Amino acid sequence: MSVSDNDLFHFGTIIGTHGIRGDLKVRPLTRGSTELCNADEVFIRPEIGAVTAFTPVRAVVHKGNILLRLKGQENINLVTRFIGHDVLMGRSTNTGQENIHSSWQDIRGLEVIDRNCGALGQIEDKFTTAAHDIYVVQGPFGEVLIPVVDQFIEEVDIAGNRMMVDLPEGLVPESDEN
Repeated sequence: MSVSDNDLFHFGTIIGTHGIRGDLKVRPLTRGSTELCNADEVFIRPEIGAVTAFTPVRAVVHKGNILLRLKGQENINLVTRFIGHDVLMGRSTNTGQENIHSSWQDIRGLEVIDRNCGALGQIEDKFTTAAHDIYVVQGPFGEVLIPVVDQFIEEVDIAGNRMMVDLPEGLVPESDEN
């Protein structure tokens, strides 16, 4: 079966192994994302080369990461070669629950609209802090940093290409246009 990059989204990266039974430690791109735990099929992509499909036999959350065990790869000696590789999932696997934990591939470029300030611009980047992810928005207010937490993000509409937020006073700088 041939799978194109358009059919897949990048879930995370394999950062190590856990135990001797072949568990891979996967760091999700989006903190708190657990879609991998319900996947019937996953794809492993090395830095150079084609993706390979695998069937998960175990996927559980562990200390902010996902421990993933693949069918036919249930031994540490078989899986160490995957360290550093990307884990991808089929878009049809994505639950369709558009929320703050949607894949970064879908979030990047969304237009951000604040309840009080209006259009803030587009999401251009993301970084992670100890507490949560931060979206970097560029627009008429310059750079706006939005903490990726439920209390600020009201709605994510991937199909409508927008994110509705309700930011507290002080997070949005004075407009450059004034």
